Amino acid sequence: MSSDINNTNIDKANINHIETHDSDLYDYKFMKPAEIEKESMRIIAETLQEMGVTIPEENVAVVKRVIHTSADFDYAENLYFTENAVQRAIDRLQRPEVHIVTDTNMALSGINKTGLSKLGGDCHCYMADKDIASIAREKGTTRAYMAMEHAAGLYPDAIFAIGNAPTALIRLDELIEEGLRPSLIIGVPVGFVNVASSKSAIIRTCEQYNIPAIVARGNKGGSNIAAAIVNALVYSVVNRDMW
Repeated sequence: MSSDINNTNIDKANINHIETHDSDLYDYKFMKPAEIEKESMRIIAETLQEMGVTIPEENVAVVKRVIHTSADFDYAENLYFTENAVQRAIDRLQRPEVHIVTDTNMALSGINKTGLSKLGGDCHCYMADKDIASIAREKGTTRAYMAMEHAAGLYPDAIFAIGNAPTALIRLDELIEEGLRPSLIIGVPVGFVNVASSKSAIIRTCEQYNIPAIVARGNKGGSNIAAAIVNALVYSVVNRDMW
């Protein structure tokens, strides 16, 4: 069986053969990517119902997309949304020249550029910028901290999607106190040092200044989660069947 599965020329007939041959061990089902996603979303919705979790309608698409990306149902309860955060983010996506700033190239790579381009949007990451790295060394801080400062100067009303570095959230928190008014903060860095506290701080600050925010409370998160949230918002605006 393993030789069949590893064969790069495997086709539907082979898959059906494998299903029949090893049906007592595995239950393969040939599906197209769109069908897999649709079925995954159905399973997620069914599981949430079985868990007794009710998600506000406005937030459902984001929560389900994050669970679809991570297979982690904890996000159904630890994702925090400021009031009308999703709708306000969607409204911004529908206006011209929307910019999304990430704190990792991984998150940047995960954002669906086709969908974003339909909205006339663009996305940026300055973590690999040599000048940013040099300034960070001179100031004794992190590249993420300086990258946010740089990006905020270029795109003050951007959507900031933070999936790795708590220092990126810390700098954004400081910049908001100084007058920055981003269109949305996605705060989902992952880890154990300064992570939960930076998230709590950004929630308080965004609430205080009425800035939309979507934050994964606690230690969980990641670049893939940041990208998933951006994609959920983009998919809420753009009809993917038309791509």
